Amino acid sequence: MTDSAHSARSPDGYRRSPVGGPVIRSDIVDVYIFRRGLSAPIEFLQLLRAAEPLKDTWQPLMGHIEAGETAVQTAMREMREEVGLAPGAPALRGLWALEQVHPYFVARIDCIVLSPRFAAEAAPGWEPVLNHEHSAHRWIDSATRDLAFMWPGQRLAVEEILRELILPDSPAHERMLIPPVRSGQRA
Repeated sequence: MTDSAHSARSPDGYRRSPVGGPVIRSDIVDVYIFRRGLSAPIEFLQLLRAAEPLKDTWQPLMGHIEAGETAVQTAMREMREEVGLAPGAPALRGLWALEQVHPYFVARIDCIVLSPRFAAEAAPGWEPVLNHEHSAHRWIDSATRDLAFMWPGQRLAVEEILRELILPDSPAHERMLIPPVRSGQRA
C-alpha cells in the first residue's frame, strides 16, 4: 500500500473518501411492459436489441436519462420513442415505479449502474411499433419468465410486478402508480 493510500485512512482503518474504484451511475431506466389475457394471463414484452452493447439479446425496454429529465420522464419518453406507447393514450393502462432499483456491474467500463425500474400495463391486444433500436419483439408468458429473462435482476423485477402490482387490491397497486397515467384516464 502506498503512503498516500494509507494516509487516506482514518485511525479506525476506514477510508473516508474513495481513492479509486468503479464509477457509480444511475442514468439508465428499465421499463417492463406487460398486458393481460391473450395467450396467457400475463404476458411481458421483450425487445430484440439491434445494436451493441446488447445486440441480439432479448431485453425489456431500457433507455438513458437525458439532461434535465427525471427517471419517470425518461420511462415515458422511451416508451413513446421505442415502442409507440404514449403516456395518456388509451393503450397505456398504468405506469408504476417498482420499489427495487436494479444494481449491476459493467466490467467493460468499470461501472456500477443503479437503474430505476418501472412497470407499464398495455391494453390487451396492443402491439408495439418498434424504432431502429430493436429488430423484433415477443410476448413472454409469465409462467416461462425464468427461461426468457437473461439477468437475475430482470427476473426479480417480473416477480415484483406479479407479486405486488397486478392485483388491484394490492396496497402497492395504487401507492406505486405514477399519476396522471391512471387506468382508463386519457390525456
